Order: sequence, then structure tokens, then C-alpha cells
Amino acid sequence: MDQSDEELFRLMRKGNQQAFAELYERREPGLYRYALYMAGSEAIAEEVAQEVFVQLMNARMNFDDQRGSLEGWMFGVARNLVRAALRKSRVEEPVDQAFDHDILGGIISSEASEMVRNAVRDLPPRYREVVVLCDLEERSYEDSARLIGCPVGTVRSRLHRARGLLALKLKRLRATGVSAEVA
Repeated sequence: MDQSDEELFRLMRKGNQQAFAELYERREPGLYRYALYMAGSEAIAEEVAQEVFVQLMNARMNFDDQRGSLEGWMFGVARNLVRAALRKSRVEEPVDQAFDHDILGGIISSEASEMVRNAVRDLPPRYREVVVLCDLEERSYEDSARLIGCPVGTVRSRLHRARGLLALKLKRLRATGVSAEVA
């Protein structure tokens, strides 16, 4: 039977290296993709995914399983690290390489897809985050809310607003005939 993240964490804190390895294999890919979509930088995504696990191993880390899941804590740390990295590097907008690393790379090749990718990239972070989790990562509203640390209704309203912003931007681009390169 698979152990929960919290059980693996407790074993890891007792020095069980296999528990750490299993937790890393289970959660690192999702943390990396999340950071990649949010920051738009492979370098930042790699650093963030690594740093989440460094903080997890820190004896003074502040995870409390009475307040939420370990996965939610990890995504919260990743969110804060992405924000800090973007502030530090003064990067306001993610770069195009964010979508070139994973499965979507093959799908997002047409000009229309390029326009959608740019429109997602241009969303404010709180809206981009729900699009990443719900639409790109295909997580449920409930799961996304748990990871973000907000009510399900907030996820739904942000996603609704994000989709509206995307539709408006894409409509304007189509109406003006502007290519994705210029947008």
C-alpha cells in the first residue's frame, strides 16, 4: 500500500532516505511544472523545485499536518519561491521556454496555440496560477484550492475571470490580425 506524503515525511524526518526519495519522485515533477508555468524559466523552476525539498529537510521547517496537507505546504513554498525569484531577477513576464519543456511542447506549435500561450503568460499571477493548476495540470477545483490555500469558490471565480481575460485578449488579437509573435 502506498504511504501518504505525511507518512513519508515522518519517516524522512527519522532519517529514512528511501522515504525522502519516494516523496521526491512523487512530488518534484509537479512542483517543477508548476514553477515552470508560473515563472516561465527553466532555471527558476529547477531552483524552486530543489529549494522546496531543501526546506522540507530543514529541521526548523514549519509544516503542521493539522493545518493542511504536505503537498499543499510544498506548493505554497513553491509559490513563494517563484514570487521571490521573479522579484529578485526583476522578471515581470515569463519567457516562451516555459511551455517547451513538457508534453505541451508538441501540442503548442501552431500560431493559434502560440497566441493562447502568450495570453496565458500575460495573465496576472493569481489568474495564471488557477489556469496552470486547473486547465494545464488538470487538477480539480478542490485540489487547486487546497494547493493555493483558498476557498473553492475563489478558485472558480479566478478561473472564470482568467478565462474571460483570455477570451477577450484572443478576440482582440484575431480582430486585429496580430500574430502571436507581435502580441
